[in-house]
Amino acid sequence: MKFVLKWLLAACALLLVAYLYPGVQVQSFGSALIAAAVVGIFYTLLRPLMIVLTLPVTVVTLGLFLFVINALLFWAAAGVLDGFHVNGFLAALLGSLIYSALMLVVDAALKG
Repeated sequence: MKFVLKWLLAACALLLVAYLYPGVQVQSFGSALIAAAVVGIFYTLLRPLMIVLTLPVTVVTLGLFLFVINALLFWAAAGVLDGFHVNGFLAALLGSLIYSALMLVVDAALKG
């Protein structure tokens, strides 16, 4: 049940990102549900692999390259889906930052 609630809240967070930042567009709540699932899958499966592969760059940049990894995965998810669109890398960077901040709030709310 907690998984479904987190998924629904992630979709709402994605809609909020699209509302707050014009560089990210989501067509509907259904598209947001699918996009939240794809972003979650990418972050779960691909992010650890990319962190390991780019470890020297991440160490040299004192971890700031992790923002680039998150943005690339956010942008890749938008590239795979039809109802979810990101207007370039800078939009993906800002969108992923807003989305990550909102997901921190969601995680804190679900723990409490």
